[in-house]
Amino acid sequence: MWKKEASIKNRLNMLLMVCLIPLTVLILYLVFIMQRFSDRYDEVVENITKANAYNIDFKEDLDYLMYIIVANSERADELIDTEEPQRLIEDARHVFQGLYESADVEYAKQRLQRILKCLDTLEVRVEEIQEDAKTSGSYDINMERLDLDIRVLTELIQEQIQEYIYYETTNLEALREGIRADVDQTVRMASIVFLMILISAFLISQKLMQSIMVPIGRLCEVTRKAAGGDFTVRAEADNSAELAVLNSSFNSMVEKIGNLVEDIRVEQLNLRATELKLLQAQINPHFLYNTLDTIIWLAEAGRKDEVVMMVTTLSDFFRTTLSKGRDYISVKEEEAHIRSYLQIQQFRYRDILEYAIEIPEELYEYQILKLTLQPLVENALYHGIKNKRGLGHIRVTGEKKEEKLVFRVWDDGRGMEPERLEKVRQLMEGRAEVDRSDPSGFGLFNVAQRLKLNYGAEYGISVESVYGEWTEFMIVIPAVRDRT
Repeated sequence: MWKKEASIKNRLNMLLMVCLIPLTVLILYLVFIMQRFSDRYDEVVENITKANAYNIDFKEDLDYLMYIIVANSERADELIDTEEPQRLIEDARHVFQGLYESADVEYAKQRLQRILKCLDTLEVRVEEIQEDAKTSGSYDINMERLDLDIRVLTELIQEQIQEYIYYETTNLEALREGIRADVDQTVRMASIVFLMILISAFLISQKLMQSIMVPIGRLCEVTRKAAGGDFTVRAEADNSAELAVLNSSFNSMVEKIGNLVEDIRVEQLNLRATELKLLQAQINPHFLYNTLDTIIWLAEAGRKDEVVMMVTTLSDFFRTTLSKGRDYISVKEEEAHIRSYLQIQQFRYRDILEYAIEIPEELYEYQILKLTLQPLVENALYHGIKNKRGLGHIRVTGEKKEEKLVFRVWDDGRGMEPERLEKVRQLMEGRAEVDRSDPSGFGLFNVAQRLKLNYGAEYGISVESVYGEWTEFMIVIPAVRDRT
């Protein structure tokens, strides 16, 4: 319905025109009807008023003047204006001639024509009587002519005028009935037109409101999504000029914000990856120093076989650590890595450490982020087993559930108190600030963040612990086959 790229102002103007034009036409029509009725009514009333002025006064005045002329012929000029009868007749003729010319009905024309003819005859008779009254001097004859020629004609004219007035009065009543019928018809028509205008205005206003509110609602919805962090949303194109500008500006703004946020996210990821690699570089030398101290001690004691075993195991351990610079290795390689680590540590802590690795061979072909299990095994040893009196056990298991790999690192060491357990969970979820002076907390945070950065927020580590009994870390990652 709306023209493409029509502005809201134009739409409102269109709605205004749809309402105003029919209303204006209707009002003008009603004014025209009222004016026509008023003119017709005024015309009839004016005709009756003009004719009624000669209904009684004309006969009385003319009869009186003519009586004076006949009865006092010698002194008539002194008593009255002898030209007054002609002026009365001429004025009457002028009035009824005008009524005749404006009459539009044949019946009225006939009555007026008769009145005009009687006035012509009356004028002739008046002139004759006036002449005879001067010459004959016969009172009785003049009085007889007054009765037969003047009073009879004025009586006839009066009757004709009364018939005309009666006709016009009847016509006025008919006009009133016609006006009432026309008014009723006009009211019905005006009501229908007004109802149509209301219905049209309502439908158009609903269409107008929908064309404005629906795009605004969609813009509000995408705005809420953008405010929630979804910068991929885009406002749909609209045929309103104002809303088209808003949508285009919103899309441009969201795109720029999304690009800025993505740039910041990439920078943060790069910074975090750099921090994690630096941490990894710090962990390996620490372990290396301790192991080399053990090897030196064995060499000084002359225990060559054990030195060879330690060096071979250490070599295997760092071969996996380096992995030719790869970030992902196979589960088999990760298992060999933690096995080398535990062999070395068991040699150092043989009185307090026993371990078991129970990872099915069918998981060997899947890949895992390098150094995922080793920091958890190290945490179990240093913060679980070493803090326990007597022999401790570490068990590493793995299984495949649907499209996920689930690994567990369990130890029966000291366990964690509830406050410590909650703090560790907050650290791994990124809800608490990392204390870099706490190696265990920072190491767990390191592993948890690496998993989330590489696999996504739905993957990572969870921990359960009973103080004085056991601790278990569970790692969940996607099951992706290794292609190296």
